[in-house]
Amino acid sequence: MRHKRGGKYVKDIVYGANDGIITTFAVVAGVMGSGLSEITIILLGIANLLADGFSMAMSNYLGSKSEAEFYEKERTIEKWEVEHDKEREVKETEEFLMAKGYSFEDSHKFVELFSKNKELWVDFMMKEELNLAYDEQKSYKTSSTLTFFSFVCAGLIPLLPFLIWNGDKGALFTLAIFFTGLALFFVGAMRTHFTGKNWAQAGFEMFLVGGMASVIAYSVGAIVKSLIGY
Repeated sequence: MRHKRGGKYVKDIVYGANDGIITTFAVVAGVMGSGLSEITIILLGIANLLADGFSMAMSNYLGSKSEAEFYEKERTIEKWEVEHDKEREVKETEEFLMAKGYSFEDSHKFVELFSKNKELWVDFMMKEELNLAYDEQKSYKTSSTLTFFSFVCAGLIPLLPFLIWNGDKGALFTLAIFFTGLALFFVGAMRTHFTGKNWAQAGFEMFLVGGMASVIAYSVGAIVKSLIGY
């Protein structure tokens, strides 16, 4: 078996695409439930795509940037401890290794090896002592960009019937439901390229989540319509 490349960004792509499809269709379903016009669907849908897509991308960027800064701060502290409080760090490392089942003698040998490579030692302590891990090769700029484009591209799918065809609003909504369900299933199944799980199960999981969100949105629109008597 071979490792799949690009998997480090699969969360950003799937998360962006899934949220783009669901939130845009939720807008479509909510407007349909409230009985508003097709142009309202298009305007609110596009506004949602751009505003929410940008918001998600920037939230991803700022969150990932903060995570990286926090990791670097903690790593700097850990590196200082390895260099200036070596005796205590040796004891802590031995305790972590013995907790994993190594004997004291083997743990001591490990520490001797770690002490010859301080960067490796610091990485080990970051994971074992602080339970922190960070992929320095993953770019948070790339993550946020992929989130935005996957959100916008996938989020256009529920709007396609209203953008491309003229016709009965109910028929267009039926097409939007079909396109949305297909897109959700495809995005869910696409995850299995990296995860190796069952593609049908993964597709159905995302289809189910999107369907539930859509039903809620349509129901809210219908309830509000009935309450205000529109």
